[in-house]
Amino acid sequence: MRTYHCFWLLFWAGQPHQSFLTLLSKRTSGFPEKEKVLVLSGNSRGDLSRSKRSWMWNQFFLLEEYTGTDYQYVGKLHSDQDKGDGSLKYILSGDGAGDLFIINENTGDIQATKRLDREEKPVYILRAQAINRRTGRPVEPESEFIIKIHDINDNEPMFTKDVYNASIPEMSDVGTFVVQVTATDADDPTYGNSAKVVYSILQGQPYFSVESETGIIKTALLNMDRENREQYQVVIQAKDMGGQMGGLSGTTTVNITLTDVNDNPPRFPQSTYQFRAPESTPPDSPIGRIKANDADVDENAEIEYSITEGDGYDMFGITTDKDTQEGILTVKKALDFENKNLYILKVEATNTHVDPRFLYLGPFKDSATIRIQVEDVDEPPVFSRPAYIIEVKEDVPINSVIGTVTAQDPDAAKNPVKYSVDRHTDMDRVFNINSGNGSIFTSKTLDRETLLWHNITVIAAEINNPKQSSRVPVFIKVLDVNDNAPEFAMFYETFVCENAKADQLIQTLSAVDKDDSYNGHQFSFSIAPEAASSSNFTLQDNRDNTAGIFTRKTRYNRHETSTYLLPVVISDNDYPIQSSTETVTIRVCACDHRGKMLSCNAEALIHPTGLSTGALIAILLCIIILLVTVVLFAALRRQRKKEPLIISKEDIRDNIVSYNDEGGGEEDTQAFDIGTLRNPEAIDDNKLRRDIVPETLFMPRRTATARDNTDVRDFINQRLKENDTDPAAPPYDSLATYAYEGNGSVAESLSSLESVTTDGDQDYDYLSDWGPRFKKLADMYGSMDSDKDS
Repeated sequence: MRTYHCFWLLFWAGQPHQSFLTLLSKRTSGFPEKEKVLVLSGNSRGDLSRSKRSWMWNQFFLLEEYTGTDYQYVGKLHSDQDKGDGSLKYILSGDGAGDLFIINENTGDIQATKRLDREEKPVYILRAQAINRRTGRPVEPESEFIIKIHDINDNEPMFTKDVYNASIPEMSDVGTFVVQVTATDADDPTYGNSAKVVYSILQGQPYFSVESETGIIKTALLNMDRENREQYQVVIQAKDMGGQMGGLSGTTTVNITLTDVNDNPPRFPQSTYQFRAPESTPPDSPIGRIKANDADVDENAEIEYSITEGDGYDMFGITTDKDTQEGILTVKKALDFENKNLYILKVEATNTHVDPRFLYLGPFKDSATIRIQVEDVDEPPVFSRPAYIIEVKEDVPINSVIGTVTAQDPDAAKNPVKYSVDRHTDMDRVFNINSGNGSIFTSKTLDRETLLWHNITVIAAEINNPKQSSRVPVFIKVLDVNDNAPEFAMFYETFVCENAKADQLIQTLSAVDKDDSYNGHQFSFSIAPEAASSSNFTLQDNRDNTAGIFTRKTRYNRHETSTYLLPVVISDNDYPIQSSTETVTIRVCACDHRGKMLSCNAEALIHPTGLSTGALIAILLCIIILLVTVVLFAALRRQRKKEPLIISKEDIRDNIVSYNDEGGGEEDTQAFDIGTLRNPEAIDDNKLRRDIVPETLFMPRRTATARDNTDVRDFINQRLKENDTDPAAPPYDSLATYAYEGNGSVAESLSSLESVTTDGDQDYDYLSDWGPRFKKLADMYGSMDSDKDS
């Protein structure tokens, strides 16, 4: 049904007549071909008339995605003042004017030059006006109108993701939510069904379904098992136009993964397992592995193994390897083939994480039987005890048997055993053993006071196979006998005052005994019989292992007797009784009235100012230190004199050696021995160089004696050659002084002072090549050459 809208825009102006603008439009395909005219109205009366404006129909509709070859016709502008004589001009402004929309300025026809897309811009707002060509003034007010783009179904639905990933637990109920997919359509949702999307499933049935309006994917099949199939790929289609034929569509892929639940119990692949274990297998050693298979994964496949029953329940253990989920069978105690060679165990495998929802599937555990066969091996001898403790008295004679160890071969063959002592534990060879019967005997005397315990190791080895051996520790305790006499606890040296009174206690004695006493020591003290009658002191036994020395007379004189030696006999109460005689030194000293010692030597009264031994030792140490200091100082000075005159070849400033001793001429025989030059045979070859301190004394070289008629020139050349070839000569130049020149010598002068007066030309330009250190010399000699040239 066609509906036509017409809006009138009235203007009141000062002119006596009204004008109208009509909008004419010619529809394209799909619409009735009826022309629309937009009438522009105005008033040409004078100022006394007024203009009244109201909106009239001012909207165009244009179809998007036009595919024709010509411009798409939009509509027509017309003014009632247009007489058809070409005096009016129509102009257009606003969205897309001049580019997207053009107007025929003579006729007012509007056309679209390009294909329009509603999804890019649905509405265009433009303004139209008619003006006088001659004056350029508008004959009508500017009118605004809109062009609205009609939508067509040119966009297919697009999903928000190209690929969806989802997961659900296996064994889920029908209708369990999986994931929701969403597709959008860019067409106009308010115009027709172009944007109405309907979802459907193309791939994934009968396992999953999708709600057509919401895009929610749900499970459609009961008890989907991950162990049968884990991955599913579902293709969902979204179609517009409400799913009707001719609508556009888009698809997406949904990858669905079934996650694991514990719906499978562990199962042993076999009911019985066989293992073999040598009887020499150490405890906690593995002897085999078993594994129960579980189709589940991760924590749902974790298994705990245990031994439920069997005759080796306490002999073997089983643990779980967390990485492989295997049961590791281990030995808990030592095996003995001779005692038992076959064990039968029952092992159970149980899931650690059980899901109560699937308990109806059965118990989540399984059991199997394990048979363990113990194999016989050649075992080393076994001692009757793990360790032996032997006690022996310290006075036992040498080669006395003190104990016996016993070992046997546990194998059925019962091979004979031989014994030996590990000498690393008996380095002094105090003990020995009978290799046949294991009797231990002494080979040296024992002393409890020296060593109380002897810890040795005895080795028992099979005679037929010495590699099969075992060891046992033997602890030998040496028991005490009374073989040591008591003695003073310390060295006693005491004094008695000259003014001492009779029966005065001057010293208390105590004693010790190296022997051990089970009931405690009981010592008795007495003065030796040979000194008891003539002694100036008495001894009183206190019966508590101590004794006191008392004075027998009233006064003592140190000038008569300065020292008394008192022999004391100490006896013990053990069997056999041991006694010893110890000596107490008693010095007679001068004391004050309170008994405090002042001096004990008679010489001290005569030489009260004498030096003590400590003072003498201190004086001697000071003298020795002083001598060592002097010797070191002298050695350092000699070391400094050893240093050569020239220290560095590079530092020219330190290489100047001054010789300021010229000598007294030929009459001065003290400065130089002129006869040396005149008589070369008189040269002393043992003389050393004087410019340095000799570091090593070389053997003197014998030189050929010059002839009596040899002149000075030959002598000098000979000595120069000898010094050049002398290995003891230093590696630097030295200045040798020759004080005798002679009259009319053919060698002429050896001095370099007259070299400046020679007529020979010398080139000193090379001095400038030696660097800045020789710049001064280069300037001096270079200027001299220039002066001579001038």
